[in-house]
Amino acid sequence: MIILSKEALIIKKTITLITPIVLSLILVLIRTWVISYFSINNQFSLIIEKLTLILVICSVTWALRVLIRSFKDVLLSKYNINDEDNLKSRKVHTQVGILEKVLNFLLLLLMVGMILLSFDSVRQIGVGLFASAGLAGIVIGLSAQKVVGAVLAGIQIAFTQPFRLEDAVIVENEWGWIEEIHLTYVVVRLWDKRRLVLPSNYFLEKPFQNWTRNNAEIVGSVFLYLDYSVPLDVIRTELTRLLNSTSLWDHKVNVLQVTDSTEVSMEIRILVSARNSPTAWDLRVFIREKLIEFIQREYPDSLPRRRYQQEHSS
Repeated sequence: MIILSKEALIIKKTITLITPIVLSLILVLIRTWVISYFSINNQFSLIIEKLTLILVICSVTWALRVLIRSFKDVLLSKYNINDEDNLKSRKVHTQVGILEKVLNFLLLLLMVGMILLSFDSVRQIGVGLFASAGLAGIVIGLSAQKVVGAVLAGIQIAFTQPFRLEDAVIVENEWGWIEEIHLTYVVVRLWDKRRLVLPSNYFLEKPFQNWTRNNAEIVGSVFLYLDYSVPLDVIRTELTRLLNSTSLWDHKVNVLQVTDSTEVSMEIRILVSARNSPTAWDLRVFIREKLIEFIQREYPDSLPRRRYQQEHSS
């Protein structure tokens, strides 16, 4: 893999930006020269004139797309999505990314429309279609209802932002992170590296959990099931010691509570906080393992067990 220097990257981006603009200007000059030099009734000149018009439309569209991409890169360079406190960065990346897709889609439609309308025969067909626009609109609307709904849902997600890029979510009983947001679908990167692809309108029609809606910080829970003989204060002290010994903890939430009890054991819930969801997962695993080791070593009789009483008959 070749890694370019900063200067080489700047030159590459400059060439990418200038090329379509220069090409558009050259094609406009060629088209002007063809129209003025050849007779308009000449069949060859008509072909050249039509071809240069199509090339001008394509090159201008290309130039506009490059300008949009360049503006996006400049804007997003100020917002690093890899920062710890990246809520604003993720918000900007999400909105700008979807806005770019919308503009590119509209540019593509405009380009195709202008090319088609440059032909007289197609223009005449268009007039006929406009005459029956009511019926055509109903047919097209019914056939493209789901596609249009998905596109509108993607645009709505961009502005209402029920989630952003790299938000931790639970959808379809799967834990993952928002990896890609497109106009018609969303890609969720699951914890085991699988990808869950869902239509955009799914997130507007069905409930889902967003664990990093307001900030990247997250509270994780650990459940232990222990015998009634376990000393809770000692477990609390050990929990605090373990949290202070690791950099995974953000020093905010440290709670141990008995949340349920059965005839066999009691349920202990531990709440700990971390700066983001991946760190919270690692912290939960760390606390669970270390507390189990501590109880096995110091209080083995406090692990869940069943008691039986046998009566001897005389």
